[in-house]
Amino acid sequence: MTKSLTYADAGVDIDKADEFVGNIKKIAKQTFRSGVISEIGGFGGMFSLNIAHMESPVLVSSTDGVGTKLKIAFMLGKHDTVGIDLVAMCVNDIVVQGAKPLFFLDYLSMGKLEPKIATDVISGIGEGCRQAGCALIGGETAEMPGFYKDNEYDLAGFVVGLVENSKIIDGSGIHVGDQLIGISSSGLHSNGYSLVRKICFEILGLEVDHYVPEFGKKLGEELLTPTRIYSETVHRIIKDLPVFGLAHITGGGITDNIIRIIPEGCSVVLHKNSWEIPPVFEYLKKAGNISAQEMMRTFNNGIGMVAVVHEKNTQEIFDRLVAMKEKAFVIGEVIDRKESEERVKWV
Repeated sequence: MTKSLTYADAGVDIDKADEFVGNIKKIAKQTFRSGVISEIGGFGGMFSLNIAHMESPVLVSSTDGVGTKLKIAFMLGKHDTVGIDLVAMCVNDIVVQGAKPLFFLDYLSMGKLEPKIATDVISGIGEGCRQAGCALIGGETAEMPGFYKDNEYDLAGFVVGLVENSKIIDGSGIHVGDQLIGISSSGLHSNGYSLVRKICFEILGLEVDHYVPEFGKKLGEELLTPTRIYSETVHRIIKDLPVFGLAHITGGGITDNIIRIIPEGCSVVLHKNSWEIPPVFEYLKKAGNISAQEMMRTFNNGIGMVAVVHEKNTQEIFDRLVAMKEKAFVIGEVIDRKESEERVKWV
């Protein structure tokens, strides 16, 4: 007689998943803010919008993942920071339009639910939400037996924010003469890791616990440094100072992301040596024999966010950033496109 099978026999433990949801509830509650009207565990997360003070509210949303940076977490067996990366990659993409993040949802998929790993991942997401000022109101944890290697997983995130229509930052006000202020990154953030892994582990043959003098730390520690979340910094600037455009320096590097917000009739001049480039970028450039152009199209090179501002406001905004203990640099300016065939020119 054939044995009576259960879902657990196929590799999915419902009881373990239910216990894990209890851990998530504790983490999520620490991120709750006004507007949250549901608990973790329901079929959908609910958020009540308070728009009485707004004339024409606009919802702004974004979704993203962490990419192959997750491979570093697998190699180190350290999973409590990739959730910060996940929140950062989503939140930074709506902050550039002037939106304040309201709530966040995540998708975590594993071959077999490992409660300790999963809880560490969600803890990181909770920390990212706290940094961003948004609430973790729901998500999905999927067990997919045979789909992932042991102790490996994938992550995706979804954020919704709110901005007044008249205060949307879309680059339309950018004009010739505006200045570019770069705000420092914390390192590689979450882009270019397929190339990073090729250089460090295939070409150089390093291990994650290899101490790199140029970094002053172990390789894995440097590569797993969480992505900066710029929500608070940006909103403390734009609340009373004019910013015409914001660019999150993510996939595509400095070159491709700045040009996304620049009007067709304009180009950008970037000044070489105008900001501090963290050692990790010079290390990768040399080890991989990467051209300067390829570096700028692949990595953030030490700049995680760029603000385009009027020349007369440049010093005040710069001073405000310094007062917030941000590393900021005036890295370039907007010029008439007729002056350069290149949309981004280096001088």
